Amino acid sequence: MKIGYRTLKTAVGAALAIAIAQLIGLHNFASAGIIVILCVQVTKKRSLETARARFAACVVAIGFAALFFAVFGYHPWTIGLLLLLFIPVTVRLKINEGIATSSVIILHLYAAQDITWGLVANEILLVAVGIGVALLMNMYMPSAEKELKEYQRIVEDLFRIILKEIVRYLRTNELDWDGKELPLAAETLDKAKKLAMRHADNQLWRNEDEYVRYFRMRERQLEIIEHMLPLVTSLVYTVEQRMMVADFIDELSDAIHPGNTADRFLRRLAEMREQFKAMPLPKTREQFEERAALFHLVRELERYLIIKSEFHPGNERKPQRLKA
Repeated sequence: MKIGYRTLKTAVGAALAIAIAQLIGLHNFASAGIIVILCVQVTKKRSLETARARFAACVVAIGFAALFFAVFGYHPWTIGLLLLLFIPVTVRLKINEGIATSSVIILHLYAAQDITWGLVANEILLVAVGIGVALLMNMYMPSAEKELKEYQRIVEDLFRIILKEIVRYLRTNELDWDGKELPLAAETLDKAKKLAMRHADNQLWRNEDEYVRYFRMRERQLEIIEHMLPLVTSLVYTVEQRMMVADFIDELSDAIHPGNTADRFLRRLAEMREQFKAMPLPKTREQFEERAALFHLVRELERYLIIKSEFHPGNERKPQRLKA
């Protein structure tokens, strides 16, 4: 049985909040632990958003309770009527995450059968202790940097394999590849993107979404590769331009390593297009169709490289292992 960070933080936080509430003499001190359990979240940003919503909802709930109990008295149906109106208000104010916490406060006020300023202060302090301890617990989040770098390496290895298979077909017309790297790359990118988003949400004071941008960029490139494959397999005849494209893709696949950008490959692609124009026109229908498919393939390669070139350090930081 494995105990996760969130479970550990919840357990420690609940015990700490109850101890603090009991130490300062609050009534219903055990409820501070319940508030911690409700407030511990998976990311720092999420924790702050939840804390804000829960505290605001509790303040609104105290106002609702004071009004309803004063007008309708302390009856079970009063609580039902209160919740009937209170819940839509929290939804409208976008603080509906605080409904569970607020319900605890409302029931405390109902059980007391008399709302006083001292009781209100007690409930606000309970909420403050519970939310405060939950925020303290959530200030520590394990770093996902190592795991993100590993996802990055896996994605790039899969891209390299796919491009090498394209090169092999262009050179030999052999089509015995099962294509398993394509769904594997898509699945890995999906997992990596989710982890990158969580990693970004744990950076409170700086913009750390470079991994999110990176994996989105690779996702778009994978779509281009998927568009390229039917074009590649439609090629049957060996022409000089086909070997030139194969050599280009081969070099591109070898350049998936630290320090390279797409700029030099875009220049190479432009030069190759000019070479194509300078070559003799096709003499047969088959050669014409082959050349047309190759030109289309070159356009897809250009799109692939432009996507990478747009992912530029510029004003935003990029991953340490940025690759072409």
